[in-house]
Parts: sequence; C-alpha cells; structure tokens
Amino acid sequence: MIILPAIDLRDGKCVRLIQGQYDHQITYKDNPAAQAVDFQTDGATWLHVVDLDGAKEGRPVNTQSIEAIVRQTSLHVEVGGGLRDENAIKTLLDIGVKRVIIGTRAVSDYDWFSEMARAFPGQIVLGLDARGSHVSTHGWQEDSALTILDFARQAAELPLAAIIYTDIAKDGMLCGPNIERTQAVAEAVNIPVIASGGVSKIDDIRDLLRVPSIHGVIAGRSLYEGTLNLKEAIALTQTS
Repeated sequence: MIILPAIDLRDGKCVRLIQGQYDHQITYKDNPAAQAVDFQTDGATWLHVVDLDGAKEGRPVNTQSIEAIVRQTSLHVEVGGGLRDENAIKTLLDIGVKRVIIGTRAVSDYDWFSEMARAFPGQIVLGLDARGSHVSTHGWQEDSALTILDFARQAAELPLAAIIYTDIAKDGMLCGPNIERTQAVAEAVNIPVIASGGVSKIDDIRDLLRVPSIHGVIAGRSLYEGTLNLKEAIALTQTS
C-alpha cells in the first residue's frame, strides 16, 4: 500500500479544510514546495495535491505552486481541483504532473470524462468524493443523485489510473478512515482504489493494511499536526 501525503493549496499556501468547508480552514505552511521536499525526505514517492481555489473556481488557479513542487522534487505528483476541460489537463501534464484527478465534470459530463480517460490512458484518476452513499461535486459544495458503487463500477470500465474515494464526513476530522466503504468500492472494481479522509494515527494505517484490495491512502492533517509520522507509516507498509 502506498502512502500519499497531501498538500491542499489555497492562495499559494498549504491549508486544510474541515469537511471540505471553505470557512473552516487551517493554514499550515506558506511554502508548498518546501513541504513537498520534506515529504520526499521522509520517504514519500507520491504526492497528492488539491487546488482548492481551482475546485471552487472551476479552473486551475495554483499552477505556479504546483510547478514549483514538480521542479524541486522527484515525487510522482497527482493533482486535482478545477480540471474541467482538456486544456487544463494538458497544462498540468506538460509541467510534469504524473496524473490528474477529475471529480465534478466526471459526474456532470460522463461522455467528456470518458473521452479524456481514453485520450490520456493511465493518467486520469476519478475523484469519487462522497457524503454518505452519494457522490459530491463542485468542491464538495453539491451532492448528486449518483451512488458511489454504481458510478465506480461504470467508471472502472475506462483506462483510469485509479479511483480516490474520499469520505467528506471524515476529511480533516482525524477520526479514522471509512474502511468499510472504501473496501466496498475497492472490491467492486478492478483498478486501484485509494482511501482518503480521516487518517489520524499509525493504527489507521494498520487497519487499512488488513484490506489487501485498498491500493493506497492519502494523509494530510495528521501529518501536519504530528499525530501520524510519515516515516513510520511508510516503514509499516514496507514490512507488512
């Protein structure tokens, strides 16, 4: 299982939103690239980046910060937030981003999402953000009528790199991941599924490791606040 430390960008800074609410923000560091270097030093090979401004605006906003991260590290970087047209995808891939995450437009325009998945095979990740059993969109500001499992099964027929399942109720709360629902998604599809939301301590990593169908886990606030040690978490995945 892969540990993906997270950097959420807002106004060029590392922040964390509590349950995706833009008026409940914690600001951690002013230099995202320096934070990425620290994660790499601790043993990370992948980095999960979310352009929060982009998710809200519907277009990439923090591209300059993302490019600095790519230039200053050798991390495999995946980026989500506001990717709703082909030019936005190309812009990020051209600056060295390994893969991009699409959520809102995957739900609102599945034909376009299918086209992008086939145009960029192995470089598109479905961001499956959920509140309860239903998919959420537009930076978690809106809920759709689509159920998680039905949409995951449909999308898994495309040449995607992975699915990231985020439980919004858990995100940023340090209350433990939704292992049961993540496992259900992972067992419903034949592509890698990454857990996101709620990871707070090393025992959460141990619990996730007991589910072999889960390919990776994203950790954010727990790393910044010191309740989870990245080196220890990575070492655990390598010995299990």
